Amino acid sequence: MLRELKSWGFLAIIFGGLYITGLHTEASALLQRVILATGLRNADTDGHVSGKADYSWKMLEWNTQKQIQLSDFKGKTVFINVWASWCPPCIAEMPSIQSLYDQLKNNEDVVFIMLNIDENKEKANKFLKRKNYTFPIYERNSPTPEIFQSRSIPVTFVINKQGEIIYSHKGIANYDSQSFVNMLTSD
Repeated sequence: MLRELKSWGFLAIIFGGLYITGLHTEASALLQRVILATGLRNADTDGHVSGKADYSWKMLEWNTQKQIQLSDFKGKTVFINVWASWCPPCIAEMPSIQSLYDQLKNNEDVVFIMLNIDENKEKANKFLKRKNYTFPIYERNSPTPEIFQSRSIPVTFVINKQGEIIYSHKGIANYDSQSFVNMLTSD
């Protein structure tokens, strides 16, 4: 009985320490990255068209605060991921998105919008700096159009060159796959 009580106490100290230091988010993200590595959560590219994109959405570039509108990217394939630095599934899928971005960053027909919804921009900046992510980060500057609304994050959308949402996924996924690259680069 005493040994069991000590074990529970030890676990409580570990989890309490992770929570107090703020490392619980990173620890949870690490566990979710392990799940992604199994291949069980690869992004399914057999999605369906879920509607026409609402190009009225306005955003600000993260560092410059320059306003852009989704309509600026009409005629291009647009990858949109809505995330926050406090979200373990968001953090877990980011390495796969960075890898995808690295493969396609020089393709002028594909645009990446990593839309951060953190209320604490300073905390998000620290996270981004620590992880050295290079994909373009944006923040909202207008209400989210209904077709892009979600009660959960991460959520990812792909808009094709014709303005159709050809992919939408709520939750964690591994986007670093040849089939996903092919979906983004096909006409």
